[in-house]
Order: sequence, then C-alpha cells, then structure tokens
Amino acid sequence: MPPKIHERFHWAVEQLDIQPGDRVLEIGCGHGFAAALICDKLTTGHLTAIDRSEKMIAIASQRNSACLDTGKVDFQVASLEDTDFGGARFDKIFAFNVNVFWTEPGKGLDRIQSWLAPGGTFSLFYMPPTSEWVSYYGESLNATLQANGFAPADIGTKAIDKSAVVGVTAKLA
Repeated sequence: MPPKIHERFHWAVEQLDIQPGDRVLEIGCGHGFAAALICDKLTTGHLTAIDRSEKMIAIASQRNSACLDTGKVDFQVASLEDTDFGGARFDKIFAFNVNVFWTEPGKGLDRIQSWLAPGGTFSLFYMPPTSEWVSYYGESLNATLQANGFAPADIGTKAIDKSAVVGVTAKLA
C-alpha cells in the first residue's frame, strides 16, 4: 500500500487549481507526492518535475510509474540553474519547501519568468517550523516576487498539525 500523502500536498495542489490541459512544472519534486495528485487531474496536460537529487527522481519515478507509462509526467535530474526547457512554456510553475527561493531571495526568478506561458502563475509553498512564521513567510515571499517583476501575490494559509502552510501565487506584472 502506498504511503499516505500528507495534507500539505493536498492543500497545495488544490491551490494550484490544476486544469486537465495544464502544462505544469514542479521544481524540487522530492518523493513525488504532489506529482501523484497532479497527474490525477491531467488529461491532455503534462507535468515536468525536476529535482537535483538522482535518488529523489528515482523514488518519484517509481511512485508515479503509472503516470510515466501514460506520458502525463516526466522526471528529470536537474537543478534550477542548469535547466533548459528550450521554448517550452508552463501554465503553472510551483515549488514546495525549496530553500533557494527563501534563502537567496530573487535567485532563479528570471528563469521562472522565461518559462511562464502568458497568464501563467508561479506558486511557492512553505511549511515554516512554527505557525508564528507563516505570515512573515507570505509577506517576505510576496515582496521578493514583486521586486523581481511579478504582480502582487495571492497569499493563502492552512493550519496543519502544529504548524501551518503558506502559499504565495503570482503572475508576471
């Protein structure tokens, strides 16, 4: 029996509002829990999931083997800095607990902008160590996005366990 997918991933995927034909990019896919939820929503769309760890890509690929077989997803060992999608554009790009967006504000956002399709959204999700940090994360991420060419973000939160999850979703300005 596959492991239960934590509520934080269910909430994040719900916030993404995946449509059947969306082209989605996940940065830092880890174990592939969000990928499993997204693939269930896609019909003609496609998910590209990257992670710099070969081990994580192997785990995510195994967990989502049925989605791989149908062509709904591809997993790539790649870092944000070194990835080249050619002319591909994505309707939705997201990351969950990817430290580079928090510890190095602004890093990689120019790449995100070049990968977004017109009207596309970029979402960052974090589960801070305590619920007291949630609003700070949301405000800080929104400020970073605005300082780097994005419109003011929609910020959502959800209490989970003894903490909470924050999601920041923005379009290009």
